[in-house]
Amino acid sequence: MASSHSSSPGPNLSGGGIDGIFRKDRDPSSRHYRHVRSLPDVCPKEPTGEAALGLCEGPSVVADQHRWTVYNSKVNLPAALNDPRLAKRESDFFTKTWGLDFAETEVMPSFYLPTITKEHFGPYLQEMTQRERIHERCKNVCPNKDELDAVSSITNNHDKSRTELEQVPRIFMKPDFALDDPSTFNAVLPWSHFNSAGGNTSRDVASSRLLQEKLSHYLDVVEVSIARQISLRSEAFFHAMSSQHELQDRLTQTTRAVAVLRGRTAAIERVMCEGPLLALRQALTRSNCVQLHNKLKLMAAVHQTQPTVQLLLSTSEFVGALELIGTTKEVLQQELQGIHSFRHLGSQLCELEKLIDKMMVEDFSMYSRSDLSRSLDEEGHVMEKDRLESLVFGLLRQRKLDFLDVYNDEMILAAKSIVSQCVFDSVSRIEEIDPDVTKMADQMRLMTFPQWFHLLKGVFENFILFLKRIKGTLGVIRSVVLEALDSNQKSSLLELERATVAAEHPGTPLNRGEAELAYLTHEGLFISDALTDAQHHQGVNGGQEQSSAVGPRQSQLRVDGCVSDSASGTTESSSSREHAFQPGGGASISEDMMPSDLELGRVANNIQELLYSASDVSHDRCVKVLMARAKDGSLERLSSAEFVCLSQAVEGFVRDTEELCCRRSVSLRGALQSQANRFVNRFHEERKTKLSLLLDNERWKQAEVPAEFQDLVDSIADGRITLPERKTQGAEERKPSDYLCIDGERYAVVGTVLILIRIFLEYCQCVNDIPSIATDMLTRLSDLLKHFNSRSCQLVLGAGALQVVGLKTITTKNLALASRCLQLVVHYIPVIRAHFETKLTPKQYSVLRHFDHITKDYNDHIAEISAKLVAIMDSLFEKVLSKYEVKAPMPSACFRNVCKQMGKMHEALSELLPEEQAQMLFLRINASFKMHLKRQLGRLGVYHDGGPQHGLVTVDVAFYTENVQALRTLEKLDLNMAEIWEQKR
Repeated sequence: MASSHSSSPGPNLSGGGIDGIFRKDRDPSSRHYRHVRSLPDVCPKEPTGEAALGLCEGPSVVADQHRWTVYNSKVNLPAALNDPRLAKRESDFFTKTWGLDFAETEVMPSFYLPTITKEHFGPYLQEMTQRERIHERCKNVCPNKDELDAVSSITNNHDKSRTELEQVPRIFMKPDFALDDPSTFNAVLPWSHFNSAGGNTSRDVASSRLLQEKLSHYLDVVEVSIARQISLRSEAFFHAMSSQHELQDRLTQTTRAVAVLRGRTAAIERVMCEGPLLALRQALTRSNCVQLHNKLKLMAAVHQTQPTVQLLLSTSEFVGALELIGTTKEVLQQELQGIHSFRHLGSQLCELEKLIDKMMVEDFSMYSRSDLSRSLDEEGHVMEKDRLESLVFGLLRQRKLDFLDVYNDEMILAAKSIVSQCVFDSVSRIEEIDPDVTKMADQMRLMTFPQWFHLLKGVFENFILFLKRIKGTLGVIRSVVLEALDSNQKSSLLELERATVAAEHPGTPLNRGEAELAYLTHEGLFISDALTDAQHHQGVNGGQEQSSAVGPRQSQLRVDGCVSDSASGTTESSSSREHAFQPGGGASISEDMMPSDLELGRVANNIQELLYSASDVSHDRCVKVLMARAKDGSLERLSSAEFVCLSQAVEGFVRDTEELCCRRSVSLRGALQSQANRFVNRFHEERKTKLSLLLDNERWKQAEVPAEFQDLVDSIADGRITLPERKTQGAEERKPSDYLCIDGERYAVVGTVLILIRIFLEYCQCVNDIPSIATDMLTRLSDLLKHFNSRSCQLVLGAGALQVVGLKTITTKNLALASRCLQLVVHYIPVIRAHFETKLTPKQYSVLRHFDHITKDYNDHIAEISAKLVAIMDSLFEKVLSKYEVKAPMPSACFRNVCKQMGKMHEALSELLPEEQAQMLFLRINASFKMHLKRQLGRLGVYHDGGPQHGLVTVDVAFYTENVQALRTLEKLDLNMAEIWEQKR
């Protein structure tokens, strides 16, 4: 029995007992125990005091249902605080009483109490330390008398009790003590002390009496010890007995209170519960009947599915038929599962769905064929847009994502037929073509270039219309795919919102209450359906009336069933498709039916790729037309104007297709580039041959400059690097001029250079018309300029014109004209370079280095011609001055001859070279003259010493200076003739 803390008093030393036993002091009032404080020790879960007496009147369910009572207690406080997870038991008082959290909680210090530190107790400790030492010393010397008496008394009593108990033999203290054991019996009653004969001698009587007294003494010792122990624990024992009696009384009262409570509960159940429960049962029965009626109507609607699907297929309404089949299959799997009469309907619907798949693919193929093969003269609108949208949506719904391949095959066939039709129409209008020629390529080669070019432009126009039609059709398909993708994303967001709401509000009190009532009614099968209905009603927005769980599907089936009863038997595909796209609609498509977002995105990309493929196919068919014409080399034999027209037509078609399809197709450009390369080779070879012929026939005499060439260079100066238009015959004819004026500078040229200027302008014009051949044209033009430089060098400096043309000699005038022509070409090289640079991409700028090399070669050639002119005069000076003698008359014949030759040189060059070049050339000639004169004077021993010979030479030099400076453009020339003299050694 457990007892309270008040029933376990501590022992006190009793000073009045003769037996020296410790006894507890008793309070007279402790005989009457208080019921309220002792009861929780025995039964802590029962009410005590006035609450226990109140049980006789019965509890109030209504009043006490929200008030906490002892019945709500589950465990007592010590059990809650006895944490078995702790490694050891804490000895702190607060931790034991209020739990572990109390010890770990940090208590904020009070703002009203001062902070006490160890320093505040310093003076007190210093004052009491000496007194404490004296007290301890006196305490050790003289212990307390009362403590000594108490300890002595307790020790004496304990030792006395132990001594008395030690008098009792150990055999009586053994746990297995039993007198029926012979050894134990003989040890307790030693019969050996008695007479073995069994006589009653006085000795035996005395021994037996002594043994009896000894055993009685042992008994007294044990009884006294037991009595002492009982006296020490008597109060607790009697208290426990009293608590037991009190507990029995309380249990009797509790039993009566429970009986009264049960009676009242039965009355409450009879009066308040039976009627409402019956009403609930009847409401559930009615709900079950309503659900059964709805299921029967749903079965009737499902029964009409197949006839309705057949009617929809007869009108090519594939979307509505697929929606009806999908909804019916969903109803069969969820609402009508297990119904025997519909056991074969699911497989029949699956077979019907496969049939619809084949029908949709065939219908889409027929639509594509009819759309692509219809006349291109019709308007550009999409043919039967609603039908196309219905087909595409149905194919997407059935995951037939390869329908674009069907459209691609039909597109290729249509492209071939476009070319064939264009060729047929052109050939039918040309009478010169033999009708026995059946091959299209041969027919096209028999056409003249204007006829073939007209055919090519017609093919280009038809393909542009063809691509526009394809783009419109693919735009409709793409809009359907994007609409489906948007619907999928909206459905995903809606499902995510629903999941979030369900996670935040997992249940409501209404749902839990209905679940408890359904459990109490034990109705079984249809109770879960009723709860599902309740949840469905609760999830709907307020103010909207909702049908049962099968209502939406039944409504959709009823709507589709009404289609079969309609008079026209047709439906609007757009309305059914919009209904299917609605995320929350009754016929919304589940995620396993429609393709995923990734698949729809892939289809959208394939649509764009299909448009690119259409552009490529169109270009490929045009390449076939181009190559059929170029097979016999007829395109290479085109004139520049004709090839430019062809190039412009091709570039225009390529540009239009790029704008239309956002695709840069390279096949047609590549074919044109191939033909352009052949054209460039022929173009270059023709002009190079022409230039070679002109150079071989050039006599290197100054040619007159026609007015058209002057206009040509003037247009170049104005920034127009193109060939001017030919003037009409009625225009006023102007006389040719002797020089070609460029930027105020006159150029005396030969006729070949004028043709060369026109030739490189033709190269620039070709680059303007065909930018794709810019690099090839630049390379060919560089080769042409190099050829002119090298061939002119061979003919003039190398004296090749003597044999080729039949010139007698290469004069200084020929050399000056060649130099001036080269300078004219060098003048136009930067202009040509700048023009080509505008036609090249930054990656192609490296080819411009050819112009730098050409410029260097031309300048070297010009320098060689200048050196050749100086060398001619140098050889003359060496020949004439070697015979010079210093003697009268003066001026000498030698100097007269030098001045005559200088005059002839100036006369030949002054009209050809500009003033600055002439001055520089004569300065070099004068330097050569001074060198030879100085050498001859040194050989003759004439020095600058003022002698007679010095005077004669001075007269000759003055004559030379006067004659040279008298020449036009050489008046200010500084001859510096003082350098001819050597210092006398």
